[in-house]
Amino acid sequence: MADRVGFEPWLQVTRGDAPLIVSLPHTGTEIPPEIAAHLVWPWLGLKDADWWIDRLYAFAERMGATIVRTAISRTVIDVNRDPSGASLYPGQATTELCPTTTFDGEPLYRDGGPDAAEIDRRRAAYFEPYHAALRAEIDRLRAIHPTVVLYEAHSIRSRVPRLFDGELPQFNLGTNSGASCDEALTIAVEAACDASGLSRVTNGRFKGGWTTRRYGQPATGVHALQMELACRGYMDDPATPPTEAAWPTPFHADRAEPLRLVLEDVLNACLTFARSKA
Repeated sequence: MADRVGFEPWLQVTRGDAPLIVSLPHTGTEIPPEIAAHLVWPWLGLKDADWWIDRLYAFAERMGATIVRTAISRTVIDVNRDPSGASLYPGQATTELCPTTTFDGEPLYRDGGPDAAEIDRRRAAYFEPYHAALRAEIDRLRAIHPTVVLYEAHSIRSRVPRLFDGELPQFNLGTNSGASCDEALTIAVEAACDASGLSRVTNGRFKGGWTTRRYGQPATGVHALQMELACRGYMDDPATPPTEAAWPTPFHADRAEPLRLVLEDVLNACLTFARSKA
């Protein structure tokens, strides 16, 4: 049975004993009032959340996975960015550790955004506790299992012209160009995705964020990968930048069920891989 661990009120850790951690870094929608007061428009601060991903992956708890989630919006601080502020995708449009624009390039702040001191404060208040919890769960499970898989669960609108051309594939697997996990794990996850008949790419526009790159160290028994889903698989996905009146759209349970079944196969592939290394 899963064990819910108390950390900060915004930091949610559900402990399982299987060799799998599911990280949910972008499902949060909480923005402290002192930060919200500086935003151009509060809705913009929530626009780029990974909507309903925690609901889509709720089944992972029944599989014995450990789930680590922050309730804080990525607008406050993005726990999947390099804490130094270095870009994960040099030369390509992206958002910062403390984003100052939306994915569509709209300014988030009336006053330009947080200064260095404020970024440091947010890093200490939110980023460091999140990663301390993630590191603790990796270490706890590594004490039980020789091999652990860290699975980063994400989603994004299918069309975001500022970030990528055309329509994003349904499944976007990132393994830091093969460095963050064993090839056998990549092949197993690809096979689970491809069996669905839905589109898939590996290490395309999204190769894995800071978490995948930081913790994915196959030589030490920790294999990390990121799955970026096009959100059309479980909700209505606008073809153009959405408005407040139309976004987010509701979670569609019936539409999501086929996708959920594929994702269950994906996580089972992760578990099978990890247990095969025992």
